[in-house]
Amino acid sequence: MRGLYGDAWTRLKKHRLAMVSLIFLGLLSAIALLAPYLTRFTYFDQNADMALQFPNRIYWFGTDSLGRDLFSRIVYGARISLAVGFFTALFSLVIGTIYGSISGYSGGRVDTVMMRTADVLYALPSILVTVLIMLVVGRGPVGIFLALGVVGWIGGARLVRGQV
Repeated sequence: MRGLYGDAWTRLKKHRLAMVSLIFLGLLSAIALLAPYLTRFTYFDQNADMALQFPNRIYWFGTDSLGRDLFSRIVYGARISLAVGFFTALFSLVIGTIYGSISGYSGGRVDTVMMRTADVLYALPSILVTVLIMLVVGRGPVGIFLALGVVGWIGGARLVRGQV
């Protein structure tokens, strides 16, 4: 017997598009983690004399109107995007699992109140809730992480509640 993970890996290897996606995500993650070693410049370094350069040996993707290296900005942006995606998913998983477990285990009135609260939140437009939270918390990766995490846990909580 291979076990659960061995069986999942065998099935994943047979799915060609999933393997291509896994390789792409692995490369993107490696590039994002190695950003300081792959780029000559930071994402905020400016050189007004080198504004709007075409791609060349020094600036692989060229520069913007302020003379910032576009390759550096893309690589550091990928780093931030992957971090926000990872921590948002982790936040949603933890909150949804805890909330759904408490609701499902308690049952009765506690379950009813908790699930109706989740239903009300689920009925609100996600973009509206996200914008409101970002107005309160502020812009930046932490604000995005919290805003997306707050609207993302509800589906997981409903699923966990049903299983419990």
